[in-house]
Amino acid sequence: MTLASYDHLKFKTAPLLLVIFASRGIAFFEYCLAVPANRWGHSVYSATELKTIQEVITLVVFSGFSVCVLKGPLGWNHAIVFGFIALGAWFIFEGKS
Repeated sequence: MTLASYDHLKFKTAPLLLVIFASRGIAFFEYCLAVPANRWGHSVYSATELKTIQEVITLVVFSGFSVCVLKGPLGWNHAIVFGFIALGAWFIFEGKS
């Protein structure tokens, strides 16, 4: 979803309607992968754990995308927030034991 939602920022002169359809086309492909992954993953993980995994992966991917593609900086405040999110993910999985 990162590519579908943010890659268009590099093409600000492209017509908005074209960008919307291209973005949703990419998102459709990503959903075609996510739906079976969630269905199969639910045999091992709870829905809460699956969502937590998804959010952590999304933040890691978006961070790399933001720095490498959009040339945005990541600062110390981002590292602190990511640490809190990782701590929250730890609590989600720790409560399972």
